[in-house]
Amino acid sequence: MSFYRGMTCANVTLKGGDGTAITAYTARPEGPGPFPGVVLIHHLPGWSELYIETTRRFAHHGYLAICANLYQREGGSDDNPDDVAAKVRAEGGISDAQMAGDTETAVKWMRAQSGHNGKVGLIGSCSGGRHAFIYACQKKDIDAVVEQWGGGVVMAAGELNEKKPVAPIDMTKDLSCPLLGLFGNDDRAPSPEQVNQHEAELKKLGKNYEFHRYDGAGHGFFYWHRPLYRPEQAMDGWNKIWAFFGKYLAK
Repeated sequence: MSFYRGMTCANVTLKGGDGTAITAYTARPEGPGPFPGVVLIHHLPGWSELYIETTRRFAHHGYLAICANLYQREGGSDDNPDDVAAKVRAEGGISDAQMAGDTETAVKWMRAQSGHNGKVGLIGSCSGGRHAFIYACQKKDIDAVVEQWGGGVVMAAGELNEKKPVAPIDMTKDLSCPLLGLFGNDDRAPSPEQVNQHEAELKKLGKNYEFHRYDGAGHGFFYWHRPLYRPEQAMDGWNKIWAFFGKYLAK
């Protein structure tokens, strides 16, 4: 990949899985390509500045990138995304089905772009990590997935509800592409024990995966704007992401 390249960034309107118009932020590297694509699934705090900046980071590294606002239905297009995210959190998040429909729309957008090399990766953190794993199990249209500390992959029966009807770990048999998982050993959602269960199921079913676990890191250790940030572990994690996507998405 070429570094320090220019890029073009823009908001686009997608037709969500239920036909509702939603906004997505896109970043495209300068030049004709072809470029691999990355679809970002934002975390429970919403379509935040962190995710907008991360979208640009992928373009900086030579990827077409898109991050859809999965919470937009809960507020107007001009509403502050942080306020909308607070409302969604209070209501227990969005449904897994809605996430999958909207994310599929973002993947289709990516595959329709000129200068795209035909490969699409998916990445998400926190609830977005859980969502990325679910999508990779339910759909067959991505080539690699990165799960960053996906809380709620392992769920007790009492935690299931209308929005989350199936525990993601029970979808493992249908995982359709290579998986990279990044976890902090001080995290409690998922806990190290839950990560062990997650990995055991992947291993039992013979899935193509790699997990990396970091001492001294808890939930959200990539988040540079919070006290949770652990720079050494985060930078190693980023290097793992670049190597993983480079292996499976670059032609």
